[in-house]
Amino acid sequence: MSKLVFRLNNVPETEADLVRELLTEHDFEFYETHAGRWGISVAALWLKNDEDFAAARALIDEFQQQHTQTMRAEYEEAKKEGRIPTFWQLLRGSPVVFVSYWILILAVAALSIFPIFGFFDSP
Repeated sequence: MSKLVFRLNNVPETEADLVRELLTEHDFEFYETHAGRWGISVAALWLKNDEDFAAARALIDEFQQQHTQTMRAEYEEAKKEGRIPTFWQLLRGSPVVFVSYWILILAVAALSIFPIFGFFDSP
């Protein structure tokens, strides 16, 4: 019977490719399911042999730890080099979009909240 070893929902394609390569390199037999047209199914990698689960899971856990450390280091380096814009840089770069979003947020909040106050005022 097959066993789910790695969920692919909300996983970047590059990371999913690395996990597929990892399983292939270590000769684990697996297959992949997709989320489907509406994205409500389980997108995942499944092992064909239940006996391989512990070894595959340990391998993936180790990979994820290393991958997390690598991604964090890359992020910190990009942040130090100024390649990741700050809030103020984004605001300066497109003030019209920023103000438009805030107006939209406030309008939705007002449309959601004001009917509640009207409900309590009626006798």
